[in-house]
Amino acid sequence: MANDLLILGKRIRYFRSQAGLTLEQLGIAVGLLPSQLSQMENGRREPKLSALNAMAEHLGVPLAELLSAEAPDRRSELEIELGRLQHTELFTSMNLPALRSSKSLPDEALEMIVGLSREIDRRSREAIATPEEARRANTALQRVQRENTNYMPELDELAEDLVKRAGHTSGALMHRTVAEMAELTGFTLIYVDDLPSSARSVTDLENGRIYIPPASIPGGHGLRAMALQAIAHRLLGHERPENYAEFLKQRLEINYFACACLLPREPSVTFLREAKTDRNIAIEDFRDAFGVTHEAAALRFTNLATSHLDLSVHFLRVNDDGGLFRGYENDGLPIPTDSHGTIEGQSICRKWPSRIAFTRTNRSTEFYQYTDTPAGTFWDATQTGHTTNEEFAISIGVAFEDAQWFRGRDTAYRQSSTCPDAACCNTPSDHLRNRWAGKAWPSARMNPYVLSPLPTGTFPGVDQTEVYDFLERHDKAPR
Repeated sequence: MANDLLILGKRIRYFRSQAGLTLEQLGIAVGLLPSQLSQMENGRREPKLSALNAMAEHLGVPLAELLSAEAPDRRSELEIELGRLQHTELFTSMNLPALRSSKSLPDEALEMIVGLSREIDRRSREAIATPEEARRANTALQRVQRENTNYMPELDELAEDLVKRAGHTSGALMHRTVAEMAELTGFTLIYVDDLPSSARSVTDLENGRIYIPPASIPGGHGLRAMALQAIAHRLLGHERPENYAEFLKQRLEINYFACACLLPREPSVTFLREAKTDRNIAIEDFRDAFGVTHEAAALRFTNLATSHLDLSVHFLRVNDDGGLFRGYENDGLPIPTDSHGTIEGQSICRKWPSRIAFTRTNRSTEFYQYTDTPAGTFWDATQTGHTTNEEFAISIGVAFEDAQWFRGRDTAYRQSSTCPDAACCNTPSDHLRNRWAGKAWPSARMNPYVLSPLPTGTFPGVDQTEVYDFLERHDKAPR
């Protein structure tokens, strides 16, 4: 709002100067005091529509031209940018005096000051995205998720409203319905095969277009989720992330919103409550009823289980190398952490079902297992899947006493895990150690992420040059 008022003020001043009028002259013509008009031109006072109409008429410009969202000239553009930069968290933390862009400040000096401020801002964004900062931000976000039982009712309400406006009532959300939802928010879905390699989708805010790839991700909801995530950015009013924590929060919110559209709260809760009454909760049934991936169904279950089913749960996505890719718990499962409290990348016990599932011959159905741990006994339902590069396992589980509500509770599979005790699964047996100690020299396979810097940029990980080139190509293409 403040930025809009500043742009409007700059446009009023620009057209007043073009007309050769002083503040007093224009004020008398439109019935305003010079001090009132000065406040409007400096973006500190919002003019009434009647005053705007009078100014536009007296200055000889259309009202729409006066209200344009564009800076009227290069000088005004620089002054607006300088004002924005001086209100950022970075600038205020440096305790520097604010610089007022007076008439005596040459354009060249203003260009240099704004350029330096932009570069400081850019370098700060790169510096802040260190692995330690990212881990701290991610850990803090997970703590908030746990405190809120991974439930965001305000996003559910936003999703429910959009789904209902699109006329969807039951069953899987169709691609056509998602396209209608995009139109309701002022966008058109366009399928292209030349998206930048670093972007899953690109939104053209100027022309109201959301570009997504032409082929769905195998398994179900790929294209729909991409479009819904792009829609969520606009509905939630996301601005350019100021830091890595804000970037992660935005990612969490758009993923939640997409799941809330694909598995709307009311029918999802009804479905799960009926399954609980029948003591037959199964993520694979929940998945199939709404036509989504197993992972999406499992994550959505964590959103609703505690608030609507009175169940504390845990969720794990584990890669085939045993590393934890994503996790959540509010049932006390002892998920391993590093010194920062971060769980991502930690090695999961070999006796947990999300590791054992990879050794099974038949992986077409869920695998059920009880696991005794120092924190108690837990039950899990695990399903494996794969991407083009790796296999993964999705586990949804509860404490022993809540297994009664799930299909697979009668499983005979049981393991005992004492991790992080090295003797649990990370220490070779005496026989193997005596046989091979000092006689082996393996060459470690380097995890590709170990030496990779964190993604940087306005939108971390996205090649901005590729995106702008892409938009330029499609802006000129006929539709």
